[in-house]
Amino acid sequence: MFALAIGGFGIGTTEFVSMGLLPDIATGIGVSEPVAGHVISMYALGVVVGGPVIAALTARVPRKALLIGLMVAFTVGNAATIFAPSYGWLMASRFVAGLPHGAYFGVASLAAASLVPAGQRAKAVSMVMMGLSVANVIGVPVAAWVGQNFGWRTAFGIVTVIGLVTIVGLLRWVPELHGVKMTNPMTELGALKRSQVWLTLAVGTVGFGGMFAVYTYVSTTLTDVAGLSVAWVPLVLMIYGIGMVVGNLVGGVVADKALVPGLFVLLAAMAGVLALFVVAAHNPYTAALGVFLIGAAGSALVPGLQTRLMDVAADAQTLAAALNHAALNIANAAGAWIGGLVIAAGLGYTAPAAAGAILAVAGLFVLTFAVWRERLKAESVDLLADSGRNRNESGQTARS
Repeated sequence: MFALAIGGFGIGTTEFVSMGLLPDIATGIGVSEPVAGHVISMYALGVVVGGPVIAALTARVPRKALLIGLMVAFTVGNAATIFAPSYGWLMASRFVAGLPHGAYFGVASLAAASLVPAGQRAKAVSMVMMGLSVANVIGVPVAAWVGQNFGWRTAFGIVTVIGLVTIVGLLRWVPELHGVKMTNPMTELGALKRSQVWLTLAVGTVGFGGMFAVYTYVSTTLTDVAGLSVAWVPLVLMIYGIGMVVGNLVGGVVADKALVPGLFVLLAAMAGVLALFVVAAHNPYTAALGVFLIGAAGSALVPGLQTRLMDVAADAQTLAAALNHAALNIANAAGAWIGGLVIAAGLGYTAPAAAGAILAVAGLFVLTFAVWRERLKAESVDLLADSGRNRNESGQTARS
């Protein structure tokens, strides 16, 4: 579990550290800051493309070997970032670094779930995701500080070292994972035919968009609305990361006890927290508390969504689990876009939270529709089974 979580720690660090180093990257590579922002988009594109493609093409690869291969690709992508001589090479290296992201978390989640009893699967998934949460508390601030003081490339040097450590950890501590079933590309692609897979992905894409709508603009919200000085913003962002750690732990326990009801409760909590942040953002203390709760509510959803995808995907679990992180990156982009729209419309920096609350409620509607369809299908199957039994009984009576 620890070895798998280290990989998540490295991925979380490289995903978010670029945001804090964007001015340094722009200056160092000789482009404007908005243009430099495309390196973040290119990483996200790598995640969206790499997750499903790698999961499908590597269906026959033993799971431990696949995890190691994914981490090697991740390490190479980040090492290439260190030495990128131009903007074009930097874009390419960030795309390569993003490719293994979704597939790694998907396979690592399945691996963790296979190592524990059935009733502890979501908790095992949350332990893998813990690396991603802890990255926001320790990895991102440390790498950003190093990058600001010793050059932005050194931050990706730290990530490269984390990747190498993960490879060693996977080799030494992770068993052969015989409990994770290998399939074939066509079986994995079968996940795309399952409506419940798409609906669960839609819950994550829509419901998570609200969290990212706030997080993208949280620095300006804290300074311009809450009245905090710029020096305090990193501390509040660490509080957000601590909220993610707490939410991750809580989400794993909730999902193991009551998966679908837990998702309803957590999505409702997300909507409530985001709505309250519209008011809480006007005070520095309540704003900090609100940021903590948003991080906790958002992170708590991940283990449950990942576990539900594993349940509804049947034999195509690797692809479905990898698609979850592609969906979350789409939510990241969509949330940032929607938050920017409401701010540009003159509604202020608390408007993304209000829009986010609406998105969370929309996620509740999607989940309700998914559960309704699932129950309707189960009832149809039961009716067909009853009808078959009645015909058999009638035939036996006639013969008698």
